[in-house]
Amino acid sequence: MKHMLYAAVAIAAVSAPIAASAQPGHERREDRRELREDRREYREDRRDARRDGVITRDEARELRRDRAEIREGRRELRYDRRQAETWRNRAEWREYRGARNGYWYAPGYGYRPVARGYSWRRGAYVPTSYRRFYVQDPYYYGLRAPPRGYRWVYADGNFVLMALATGLIAEVLLDRY
Repeated sequence: MKHMLYAAVAIAAVSAPIAASAQPGHERREDRRELREDRREYREDRRDARRDGVITRDEARELRRDRAEIREGRRELRYDRRQAETWRNRAEWREYRGARNGYWYAPGYGYRPVARGYSWRRGAYVPTSYRRFYVQDPYYYGLRAPPRGYRWVYADGNFVLMALATGLIAEVLLDRY
């Protein structure tokens, strides 16, 4: 009986850190799923309210409250620079070991040397060496979806919206991550 008790304690001691480390990513997936469901339900409610051509005061109040909850949920899922721990459980930040002089970190791609003498501005072109550093999840960083034919890329700690065909910079967000 003692041996079984020791075995159970040993298994619990080994599996607890594994379960704890897996939990934040699982919670984040669940939160995203719930947000998608909430948005779907909101669209259905809005469609139902408009179906008869008249939206009552109660329906309008309910729709406003639902829309506010969805915005709050979306805000909670986004990256927040003020909360240092929000990036820790994301796969693309796994190799990050802190700031390094002369280097910038491209999440998912690792450390890269800073391009000297290059200024990121609208109308310029992204150097070919930077065009492969795509932002995997723009919504996480609070970026809007790129238009067709464009991609967000990481560039020296900035976000740059570039045209895929030419590399032309359409928008620059400086020091955003």
